[in-house]
Amino acid sequence: MLHVLSGVWALLLGIVLIMLGNGMHFTLIGLRGGIEGFSAAELAVVTSGYFLGFLSGARYTPVLIQRVGHVRVFAALGSFMSAGLIAFTLWAEPWAWTVLRILVGFCMSGIYVAAESWLNNATTNETRGKVLSTYMIAQTLGIIGAQGLLTLGDAATSALFIGASILVSISFAPILLSVTPAPAVEVAKPMSLRGLFVGSPLGTVGIFLLGGVYATQSGMGAVFGSQIALSANQIALFVAMLFGGALLLQFPIGWLSDRFDRRKVIFGTAVMGALACGLGWLAGSGPDTLADWGLWPLMGAAFLAGGMTTPLYALLIAHANDFLSAEEMPAASGGLVFTFGLGAILGPLLAGWAMQGLGPYAFWLVLGATFAVMAAYAAWRMTRRATAPADETEAYLGVLPTSSVVAVEAAGTWAAEQAESDREAEAASA
Repeated sequence: MLHVLSGVWALLLGIVLIMLGNGMHFTLIGLRGGIEGFSAAELAVVTSGYFLGFLSGARYTPVLIQRVGHVRVFAALGSFMSAGLIAFTLWAEPWAWTVLRILVGFCMSGIYVAAESWLNNATTNETRGKVLSTYMIAQTLGIIGAQGLLTLGDAATSALFIGASILVSISFAPILLSVTPAPAVEVAKPMSLRGLFVGSPLGTVGIFLLGGVYATQSGMGAVFGSQIALSANQIALFVAMLFGGALLLQFPIGWLSDRFDRRKVIFGTAVMGALACGLGWLAGSGPDTLADWGLWPLMGAAFLAGGMTTPLYALLIAHANDFLSAEEMPAASGGLVFTFGLGAILGPLLAGWAMQGLGPYAFWLVLGATFAVMAAYAAWRMTRRATAPADETEAYLGVLPTSSVVAVEAAGTWAAEQAESDREAEAASA
């Protein structure tokens, strides 16, 4: 394993630093927005702006790379992102923050495309699974670590925004100074939504709903914490719990996915997500509930809800791939990433509107309802089509919702090859 990682350590170090900066900025928006007096609806628009930019970056970055080169695009996006993070402290207006979030989202998406192309180019079929898994862990650890860094400063000043900008700026040094050659970027044209839905209705609908869940958790979690008067340290812990659950529960859910009907695992995971959101809502359902119970029910709800969300992304992609040929997977990956992005744009808007009208705990109601709709649709789909036998499905790989289509394509290719190798080995031993 050490030999495998020796060729990509610089990229992984750079990714951790990028995620530290980006993870800080996500929570800072909620913290500083509360200090500036922004409403939940205004911060929801700001949050959606990031995912609008992210979706645009996924589409246009490959074109930019083909025109001016991999390294130039990578460095330019990093510079713009670093500048954007500092600019948040210059214009404390919702419209300005929305524009900046679109810019940051575009840059982050492009950075993912570039970095994951480098990573994919540096691996072989035999090492790709381990390297991608390590990459996903590095991303998640970076986001969790960012919450710890937030406790070192005051969101009311510019220091934390400057710190996030510095982390992003220095993250490019180990990557750009490494000797890894810049790869060509080839991203397949996304499959149409109609074609994707025909091939995998549950994968398409589920990934759309999950986009709303993930964007609401990551973008509105700090807003929720600010509105219920949690301290900055408590908000940082709350967001860390969302991603800590994702890190720890990915493996057991993936293990179940490779052994049972994936639709049942999707159903069970969505039900658990809905129940976790119910716990979060109950934690504040009375005027003195938090005072009586303390914060741990709320933190437990965040851990479980976040722990269901990220594995569901990989589950839904794996389920969609189970009904597609190897030739269709690249285009389907693009379609799934696009569908997820649409949900991510709309989800925070719905949550912000609900929190504005019903109070901050509507955060949990919207999340819980979305999980419940996903579970109900999975249950209905189980009555409409026979499942593929567990030994004929693609292998599960814990790809993250933050990944670009490059990583999703690479994970799908690896999963298909791994499943085929396993079947050949079983046939040879029979």
